[in-house]
Amino acid sequence: QVQLVESGGGLVQAGGSLRLSCAASGRTFSYRNMAWFRQASGKEREFVASISWSGGSTYYADSVKGRFTISRDNAKNTMYLQMNALKPEDTAVYYCTASRGGNYTYWGQGTQVTVSS
Repeated sequence: QVQLVESGGGLVQAGGSLRLSCAASGRTFSYRNMAWFRQASGKEREFVASISWSGGSTYYADSVKGRFTISRDNAKNTMYLQMNALKPEDTAVYYCTASRGGNYTYWGQGTQVTVSS
């Protein structure tokens, strides 16, 4: 079992930056691929970025490419999402997730990010 806790969300003006963290429990964090998703009010949850278990491979949604950076520190059981040049359309609840058997199985409770114009 893996428990995930997100932090770092908040209110920021357009053009600003935030760094989200996802702290994971358990000893298997370093073996799992991880990702960030987000869900804006009234919309479906969407993929933001993913990172392989080693951190060697990363993928981004086109909407955040060049502005967001995903990273992880396996020694600290923590994943990060550095968000720069934020836009009002980035406003959403951000969730971290961990894989199991090729599927994103474990989810955190989410952290709210609000970008004002």
